[in-house]
Amino acid sequence: MESSKNIVFVGMMGSGKSTIGLLLSKKLKKSFFDVDTYIEKELGRKISTLFKEKGEKFFREYEEKTTLKILQKKNIVISMGGGAFLNKNIRSEVLKNHLSFWLKWNSEVLINRIKRNPKRPIAFNSTKSELFDMLKKRSNFYSKAMYRINCNNQTKTEIIRKVLKLYEENKIKN
Repeated sequence: MESSKNIVFVGMMGSGKSTIGLLLSKKLKKSFFDVDTYIEKELGRKISTLFKEKGEKFFREYEEKTTLKILQKKNIVISMGGGAFLNKNIRSEVLKNHLSFWLKWNSEVLINRIKRNPKRPIAFNSTKSELFDMLKKRSNFYSKAMYRINCNNQTKTEIIRKVLKLYEENKIKN
């Protein structure tokens, strides 16, 4: 029996949600939705530009509406933005009706990955200490995901293998 539940990746920016999600969707022959990319295409602007022009409040409201709309689709793989799972409405929908995976990394590894990418609107002007605090705070939310995937010292293939194993086990249970 094919599970109609969506596979949803949550975690910090830079954790590999988009990369792993896309590779997994190809393997499972499912559609893939990267919420941040979807929003950028829909609004015709990069998220960093949206933050500058319209502010974080505008972005978070739009992100909520868009994410909840995408979550209504069936049998897809979704990569959510780093801050989306902090939203109570999004988190509640994901936890009730979908399979959620937190791509968890060692803080130092993740912070180094984030700092290397200037496209991250929240991280761009943050110090290492501020990023560590953000990671700690957000981890309290990410830890509510159904599954935690330890990504440290793992290849993309190994991470996908772990997710597939849990996905298959979940299909059997339901």
